[in-house]
Amino acid sequence: MPRRNPETMEVTVDGLGAYVYSGGKSLAAAQDNALPALLFIHGAALDHSCWNLQSRWFAHHGHGVFAVDLPGHGRSAGAPLTSIAAMAAWLVAFLDAAGIERAALVGHSMGSLAAQAAAACFPERITSIALLGNATPMPVSAALLEAAKNDEPRARNMINVWSHSPRAHLGGNAVPGLWLPGMNLRLMERAAPGVLFADLSACNDYRDGLAQAAKVVCPALILSGSHDLMAPPKATLALAAALPGAKRQVLNGAGHAMMSEQPDAVLDALFAFLAGA
Repeated sequence: MPRRNPETMEVTVDGLGAYVYSGGKSLAAAQDNALPALLFIHGAALDHSCWNLQSRWFAHHGHGVFAVDLPGHGRSAGAPLTSIAAMAAWLVAFLDAAGIERAALVGHSMGSLAAQAAAACFPERITSIALLGNATPMPVSAALLEAAKNDEPRARNMINVWSHSPRAHLGGNAVPGLWLPGMNLRLMERAAPGVLFADLSACNDYRDGLAQAAKVVCPALILSGSHDLMAPPKATLALAAALPGAKRQVLNGAGHAMMSEQPDAVLDALFAFLAGA
């Protein structure tokens, strides 16, 4: 298991290298299962860096943090996985490869679908799940799928508009001087050709999420943004009813890109949930 430095590593999963960011702490204690493991899962055409604030905070407050790049994303090798079921299986294969017995999962958008599928199919490995920007099912419009397949710049622009609240489009970054839509656009532009279409297709094709949700036995949080146009709060009602005992919370004023729009509010919600899970 070659390491680049104590804060990052590359794990071989199914014969391919998977990049992991630790939040600024050594991963040795987490790999020894001395700390509770926390696995962050990004959304479509993104990578581990969308969790910068949250991953660093938990890493410095008693958790072993594993912010992964899914196959074909960021610095991880291979082609993007083509189904949510395959992503869920990959997450557990990653835990095996990293030597992690059990972990809490925090997923955003596509990553939240993978997290809930993993909790349903591998209950003995998952301690809790936090689902951010989730809609189950998560249908993708035909116009966006067509653009993702044939005109990626147009698809990225469509997603960027829909991902942010009105305030974020006007410059509401928690870090002065940084442009939220511009940051998100540049992150999507780093994805290899075809990754966005593969990811959106996987989300669109995931049709058994509600049936799988009923099999989840661990604590669950559903976190939504009140101004999320891609996964509006009302789209979580069926999932909340299907997940036994799930907590549901809405962040006022946040859009789909809630981790960058309201990083502190997301952190507070995750901390409260994981402390009580």
